Amino acid sequence: MTSSPRLPLLAGLPLAVGAGLAIPVQGRINGALGTRLNDGIAAAVVSFSTGLVVMILISLLLPRGRAGLAKILPAVRSRAFPRIYVLAGGIGALFVFAQSFTVGILGVALFTVATVTGQTVSGLLVDKLGIGPAGRKSVTAIRVIGCLLTIAAVAWAVSPRFAAAGGTPGMAGGGAGPDGPAALLVPLLLPVAAGFLMSFQQAMNGTATVHYGTPIAATLVNFVAGSVVLWTAYAVKVSVAGPGNPLPAEWWYYLGGPMGCVFIGLGALLVRSLGVLVTGLGMIAGQLLGSLALDVVLPAAGTIVAPATVLGTILTLAAIILATLPWPRGALRR
Repeated sequence: MTSSPRLPLLAGLPLAVGAGLAIPVQGRINGALGTRLNDGIAAAVVSFSTGLVVMILISLLLPRGRAGLAKILPAVRSRAFPRIYVLAGGIGALFVFAQSFTVGILGVALFTVATVTGQTVSGLLVDKLGIGPAGRKSVTAIRVIGCLLTIAAVAWAVSPRFAAAGGTPGMAGGGAGPDGPAALLVPLLLPVAAGFLMSFQQAMNGTATVHYGTPIAATLVNFVAGSVVLWTAYAVKVSVAGPGNPLPAEWWYYLGGPMGCVFIGLGALLVRSLGVLVTGLGMIAGQLLGSLALDVVLPAAGTIVAPATVLGTILTLAAIILATLPWPRGALRR
């Protein structure tokens, strides 16, 4: 097992925010590709496959990549960590499935709130159980309050999309339709579950990174597992419904996979230093900041940048600072 130095909070948290910035960019690219192909699963397959190609090249060309590549099989065979950890990339595939099958029903806004809620709650749980390489982290009142404020702030930031969609399913920020909130219960559970499992994915990747000696190997294994799951699903889809449109010629449609390499690799690196909860909260902050920047600089159809969007993003940053600062014990009581 290779031991790497831990990053201090002031260095690691900005990296987590930077990793989160790649998530909305990837989402915009993959969404456009899915529309162009008329097939969300095919778009996910393209994204994971291009990411896999990038990680194979990095693993073969860089000395640290080759060193990590040589340690994958020995670590798995010696059970240096539970073997199920090599399937962590399947959680990423589940997240893509959740996007494909529920965004049209719930809308982007409700989907975002659902995934953030699941990820924030599981971040507390994973840190409490000590599943990640950072070990056990106590669930303090300050951390719980910070998590609750994060969920509320994200909901506030995306609330203008709810109002703009008028509560119509399938709209950019829509939610409940004529059947009311009860009809959304089942489709809402999938993004909550996907978000909940994301913290476990980060913990698994972080633990594997410690034993591989580099996040390059952990990211490569993620893309292998996710690609296998998605190609299997795509084969089933093609056998039932046939293929979608042909692949586009524009190069930028294929940047989604490399974006995934960035935030998966950084997440695997950072959880050892920051813990799963703080890494996840930092990525949530980056995701909101990136979404806001995209909406201002490159607005898509139906984009709304309202005061609640800006203020909700600011409140999210404040909540994350509250949850991540090293408060002394008993600070809330004092």
